[in-house]
Amino acid sequence: MIISKNPYTGEEISSHHELNDAEIEKSIKRAHTRFKSWRQTSFSERSKLMMKAAKELKDNSREYAEVITKEMGKPITQAVAEVEKCAWVCEYYAQNAELQLQNEKIETDAKSSYVAYEPLGVVLAVMPWNYPFWQVFRFAAPALMAGNIAILKHSSNVMLSANNIQKVFEKAGFPEDCFQNLIIGSKKVENVIRNRKVKAVTLTGSGRAGSSVASIAGEEIKKSVLELGGSNALVVFKDANIAKSIQTCVQARFQNTGQSCIAGKRLLLHKDIAEKFLNEFTKQVRKLKSGDPMDEETFIGVMAKESLAEDLEDQVKDSVKKGAKIILGGERDGTYFEPTIITGAREGMAIFDEETFGPAISVTEFKDEEEAINLVNSSSFGLGVSIFTEDEDFATKLIPRFEDGAVFVNELVKSDPRLPFGGTKISGYGRELSHHGIKEFTNRKTVYINKY
Repeated sequence: MIISKNPYTGEEISSHHELNDAEIEKSIKRAHTRFKSWRQTSFSERSKLMMKAAKELKDNSREYAEVITKEMGKPITQAVAEVEKCAWVCEYYAQNAELQLQNEKIETDAKSSYVAYEPLGVVLAVMPWNYPFWQVFRFAAPALMAGNIAILKHSSNVMLSANNIQKVFEKAGFPEDCFQNLIIGSKKVENVIRNRKVKAVTLTGSGRAGSSVASIAGEEIKKSVLELGGSNALVVFKDANIAKSIQTCVQARFQNTGQSCIAGKRLLLHKDIAEKFLNEFTKQVRKLKSGDPMDEETFIGVMAKESLAEDLEDQVKDSVKKGAKIILGGERDGTYFEPTIITGAREGMAIFDEETFGPAISVTEFKDEEEAINLVNSSSFGLGVSIFTEDEDFATKLIPRFEDGAVFVNELVKSDPRLPFGGTKISGYGRELSHHGIKEFTNRKTVYINKY
């Protein structure tokens, strides 16, 4: 059985029968059969269904959000916002997929030559609990609009949300088996990837999980896309707008109780403004309301599992032993971890080198732009970086020097359906969203037509 508990109350909220091998094979066979007809549908047909999915999400956002909150502790207002963002990605691809996947004409010596973008077939998505709706929809919307079939292996603690996602597509009128939630644990993923009817896999999750999935897909010579962890830096230069930068940095680190791969985890401050910035930043963090995730006023909820809070606690304690200093928070109570600020962070400390997946931020001072760039690029992660400065020319010169997959100026790193999203180094490979994302799971077919 797959069981999930409410991380705030500790009560068991759902249990699910795990599919056996025969049931999994039957589900995949149905998905493969559906692909044969789904790939023949027009973009117009797919678009109408995807718009209905968007409407379903909007009309019942609160209902779906409450399940998210109960399963993984996300504050309810943030859970509602997540569901509404899923409606946006559905609308975006409903409106743009046909144009994005139109034949790309290329002038050669042929009478006609072009690149056609055709669906691959059944695509497996292995998705995490921290954004249980958004992570799935940003894959599923483009995959389905491209003519693929989606099968989902979701995190075990959000199976009710996984079932709800399938329900969204069913209520929107998608043909049966276009999207299936496979109720399976991690041990069964390998056989799904190796199934000949499964043509590709995408994973959002930890580096260890990504390495395993990539290895299996590589052995099978199957396409994979990985969106893994991050240790994003928030770099505040001395000419930054302090008040606005603080507001953005607080949001960047502490939304979703800090449980986000793209959260700003390392706060890098120019030495000339460090004290002033940190004093006000600390005041603003103190104001964040902790409590019942179902309370509309709560901004900091609980972490999704006690083991995750324990991991963060270990990282903080290890860093303090090596010379870091806690100036706010640092205490854990079950699944709750206080909003925490740690100064004196440097390489060799867990809070600087590793991904901290919770409401704790490390602070490091720098003397000039060269040191700031080196601190950012020293990370083994490469998902994104935010820089804060009033000098746009200065920012533009710095952008090519960062090794990350995204650079945001005077803004937190965030995913937007219109922009490609993905990382470098151990943060993964491939891109989601925009026209780049929808093409990841297509056959880029070269067509060359000559005339004798």
